Amino acid sequence: MSLRPRLRVRAPLSALRPSFGAPRARLARYSSSTSGSDSSASSGSLVPYLLIGSIGGGTALVVKDQLDKWAKGPASKSDAHNEPAPPSAAETKAEPGIKPYANAEECKAAIEELRAALPSEGAVRTDPKLLQTYGHSDNSYHPDSPHAVIVRPANTEDVVNIVNIARKYRMPVTPYSGATSLEGHYAGFSTGSICIDMGLMNKIIEVHENDADLVCQPAAKWEDINAYLKEQGLPLFFPLDPGPGATIGGMIGTGCSGTNAVRYGTARAEWFLNLTVVLPNGEVIKTKQRARKSSTGFDTTKLFVGAEGTLGVVTEVTLRLAPLLPTKVAMAQFTDVGHAVSAVQEILQSPYGSHVQCVELLDDNMMSALNGTGLLEDPLPVQDSLFFKIQGAPEAVAATADLIQKIASSHGSERFAFAKTDEEADSLWMNRKYALNATLSSIPGSRCWTTDVCVPVSRLPELVYETKKDLANAGIKSTIVGHVGDGNFHSLMLFQDDSELPGINAASDRLVKRALALEGTCTGEHGVGVGKKKYLVKELGQSTVELMWTIKTAVDPLNIMNPGKLYPDVEKRP
Repeated sequence: MSLRPRLRVRAPLSALRPSFGAPRARLARYSSSTSGSDSSASSGSLVPYLLIGSIGGGTALVVKDQLDKWAKGPASKSDAHNEPAPPSAAETKAEPGIKPYANAEECKAAIEELRAALPSEGAVRTDPKLLQTYGHSDNSYHPDSPHAVIVRPANTEDVVNIVNIARKYRMPVTPYSGATSLEGHYAGFSTGSICIDMGLMNKIIEVHENDADLVCQPAAKWEDINAYLKEQGLPLFFPLDPGPGATIGGMIGTGCSGTNAVRYGTARAEWFLNLTVVLPNGEVIKTKQRARKSSTGFDTTKLFVGAEGTLGVVTEVTLRLAPLLPTKVAMAQFTDVGHAVSAVQEILQSPYGSHVQCVELLDDNMMSALNGTGLLEDPLPVQDSLFFKIQGAPEAVAATADLIQKIASSHGSERFAFAKTDEEADSLWMNRKYALNATLSSIPGSRCWTTDVCVPVSRLPELVYETKKDLANAGIKSTIVGHVGDGNFHSLMLFQDDSELPGINAASDRLVKRALALEGTCTGEHGVGVGKKKYLVKELGQSTVELMWTIKTAVDPLNIMNPGKLYPDVEKRP
């Protein structure tokens, strides 16, 4: 991977200057003057009155109108638990004082300006097939929506130019990189959107071995980063592992995690030390310095983690790295998922629990599917199975494996295996690695709807039992893969014909509602996108969702950053 000099671009926050002492604060209003004119505020536009606080090197904005509403008291219980309203024309309707989204002629004008701003060959594309491809996901079954234009920036300055043009015409912007999203995060917007393909910004910029951190661009893939560190002979790795092909930018956007979460946590932990972000007004901020810890105000880095591209475009990231430790693999099988989960809880709470890198649950249906592939040298019995990775010094790994075997046996496990060589470890872990392909091959020609939820670990057996029973009653063949150490599991539901999709969707809906009833979440690591936003009010409460929307509208008053994602489609309350 090549290195490039660090680039810093600064643009004024002129559109967001505060006017303190005003009798009443309200959302920033952008000029809606002549068609195609710049929508950012000028001295003559309806701008200000914002309460602004400096936080962590960026800017936080809190809307006083919303604070006044909060002062009247919490939302009613009925408000907090009602289903969100269905999508409406409100999403594309202009607010008073804000111009509507770009019409067809304005989109054409914006595209011409993009061509002038990004003159490199292939930097701006409008091929119909390509537009459709970028608005489509092979990984989900949410509605496709093509973009109006694809742009490929090479650096932060290019992104600034793109965002400024988007703001001028009020043309929505959707970041795109690994295309591994499962919840429709990069679908286009109905009025015509700019898809920012970050693929050229995939470089590792700096590695600080003594500080165990690394600076990279957002389209760098976690697998490539770890391969690069290995090639350089550095005993470090980036431990977040959401799945093949995932990029750092997408991992930040969804607040992802993976199999290593039981030991290393999620994207919401301290793995992203700082971010360089292009805000909707075109300003470039850096959320923090490179120090491992800081107590200077709000943690603005985390503001963008899980924001799904709705607050800005990330163009540079500093990652914290972990020591690369010796790793071994073990496996235990159980006749009952409840016994398996109880064993995991005891293992993780033991003195050796910190040596467990990951604990993966493959249910009996998954083990049956794996055996049917013919790919495994040593097929395992069809039982609920736990697969462990254990990290540490050889003595600690051996002691942890012994403890796992003893605890598993005390919870009814009759089969345990510990891989003593790398070859044995690869063979054993192959069961986990082939899970998705095995599921698909169990019904030739089938497709797979994958969804995830997460509950407190103690509630996981109940959720698994009820889900398997529900899917069997519905006649849906499925397998389950769970990150059992943190209560997160994936249901892989198979179908062969589009006519089956309503039933699959209904089963997914019931799964989410069961998880919420068990004090869980509608998504443990896939993110919200378009597929799960209808559950946010039920999960978080109306007031919490309104707080999220207040932050969104303060940072992005024109709602040009990936609109239609994350936030529920609800009319604003009076």
